[in-house]
Amino acid sequence: MDAIGSGARAIALVGPAGSGKTSVAEALLHAAGAIPRLGSVDAGTTTGDASAEARGRGGSTELNLTRFSWAGDDYTLLDCPGSVGFAADGDCALDVADMALVVITPEAERAALAEPVLRQLEARGVPHIIFINKIDKARGAIAELLEALKPLSVAPVLDRQVPINEGEEAVGFVDLALDRAFKFRAGQPSEQVPMPEDQSAARFHLLEQLADHDDYLLEQLLNDEQPDLKTVSGDLKRETAEGLVVPVMLGSATTSGGIRRLLKALRHDTPSPASTAERLGITGAAIEVFKVANDTSVGRLALGRVFGKPLLEGSDLTAADGETHRAGALFGVQGGTTMRLKQASPGDVIGIAKADEVHAGDRLGIAGARPSARTPSEPRVANSALSISVKDHKDEVRLSTSLNKLTEEDRGLSWETSEGTHETLLRGINDEHLALALDRLKRRYGLEVNVGQPSVAIKESIRKSVTQRGRHKKQSGGHGQYGDVVIELKPLRRGEGFQFVDKITGGVIPRQYIPAVEAGIKDAMLKGPLGCQVVDVAVTLTDGSYHAVDSSELAFRTAGRIAMSEALAACAPYLLEPIAHVTIQCPGTATSRITSALPSRRARVLGMAPREGWSRWDTIEAQVPEAELAGFQVDVRSLSQGMATYEARFDHLAEVTGKTAETIVQRAPEHA
Repeated sequence: MDAIGSGARAIALVGPAGSGKTSVAEALLHAAGAIPRLGSVDAGTTTGDASAEARGRGGSTELNLTRFSWAGDDYTLLDCPGSVGFAADGDCALDVADMALVVITPEAERAALAEPVLRQLEARGVPHIIFINKIDKARGAIAELLEALKPLSVAPVLDRQVPINEGEEAVGFVDLALDRAFKFRAGQPSEQVPMPEDQSAARFHLLEQLADHDDYLLEQLLNDEQPDLKTVSGDLKRETAEGLVVPVMLGSATTSGGIRRLLKALRHDTPSPASTAERLGITGAAIEVFKVANDTSVGRLALGRVFGKPLLEGSDLTAADGETHRAGALFGVQGGTTMRLKQASPGDVIGIAKADEVHAGDRLGIAGARPSARTPSEPRVANSALSISVKDHKDEVRLSTSLNKLTEEDRGLSWETSEGTHETLLRGINDEHLALALDRLKRRYGLEVNVGQPSVAIKESIRKSVTQRGRHKKQSGGHGQYGDVVIELKPLRRGEGFQFVDKITGGVIPRQYIPAVEAGIKDAMLKGPLGCQVVDVAVTLTDGSYHAVDSSELAFRTAGRIAMSEALAACAPYLLEPIAHVTIQCPGTATSRITSALPSRRARVLGMAPREGWSRWDTIEAQVPEAELAGFQVDVRSLSQGMATYEARFDHLAEVTGKTAETIVQRAPEHA
């Protein structure tokens, strides 16, 4: 069993948006004496959420780090954003946490919002406790909430604390593990009060759940023996750490009710950094880098957690490939401020300056130790995209530099230049996420950009075959230009691309001009008769002629382009649009609404099935034209209480017909 004081602890605060995670962090800091007074999210005075974007939105937009010491132990809180659009920034820190605190509100009808978080923690093997916040505002029966939580977790949900009510108001709680009762006192430690008489059955049920994993405790219960507090506390700590149970506690961050009791539970039940290192497969002394941040005062910081031994400024850090880096100055992070540290102890979460070659996801050995290999976690799927461009061309280099910094900080963001449309695309989790990135681009780097929906890479192909001659002849004094080619054009099966076959015999076209003919054919394919790039065609060069003086590569390239352009127009061209295979994960209560809405986006539903391992969730498979995916994220989430997610990937090209095709042809210059 891990001993208290065997390294600084890291606690991740996770949960649905609006549950009060930042307020809980603030209450823990205040209870531990790290801050003199409670800040307010509404007033913008919390230690966390210090960025301009978080203040402006009234909620977390990025991972917040805060630290405190209590009862001789050091702690770092990793406050993870609850909004789906910003959650990727918190995902990066989950693996390094010793314990996760899942913060929820007391409404039973909102319990299902916690399931995605619980499943994520289970998949990562992170021990966790559920904390019911805002208990002072509860108006329904907490028993209904506790019952609603149970099917959402693979491990049994354990009612460690249950409320003491006076009328409809929760005025305190019974800690069934301790067999003690407490009454809230605003801004003060809860007061211990006599145990209510009706809690024996609830406590026995808790002990039965613990006894499922402890034969000694089970034997005591069968013999009607009362287990001692050491046995119960030891089982609770071990089983929570091993993910065998998920305890539920309750309180109120704004009144501080239950917060000190929560602090005590975290102190006693949180596994040590050594246990977390073992879970992560870390052997020896290492630092796990989970994020890069650009601090306005100290510059670029590589944020990581130290395992195994202290880290000193200037220490050598060894990557898995043997490359060595040197640690710059070390900083502790407290919300929006940093403080210089002489050294980082095992378990500390710190920022390393001047480590420009260190990136999120790196595992670095300390003092010459070569680290064990790391298996990175998969980032969230980024389905939303915007086309962006600078308003002044001289800012193009600044734009790429700024985008590199933004995407380095936030794994949910990426950017690329579209091969099909040549647009600069900024990709994110959803529209809210992209709006945040644009705000940062303007505030941090002074860049305002033109923004639009990405163009869909419409293609065109042909229905029939044709033989076509293309001749380019020009005489204007001196050497003229002469190129003459005959090509056969025919359609290929979908997805076969482009084929060029040379069947020239007898030297009617010199060999050195054949590549130029192919280049001219490809020139014509960039924009077919319908205004789009041509795909899935085969061209055979069968005949032609040349002039000993006037022929050149340029002349034959022009002849090839002329032949191909005229051939395409004669081959019954038609349009193709990209179709995405879309996998939607949603609560079962939203399945019918989502499937009913899909046809309005020209979608074809392929099938539905229960989501494996999830309680009352479904998986919907569909094919949706990429042109119809704009705003899809908003619709899917609005039909599912904000819970559904989807992943879209290119599947195939399909013919466009009717009014959709007419509209595309009218806009053809956009697809040039």
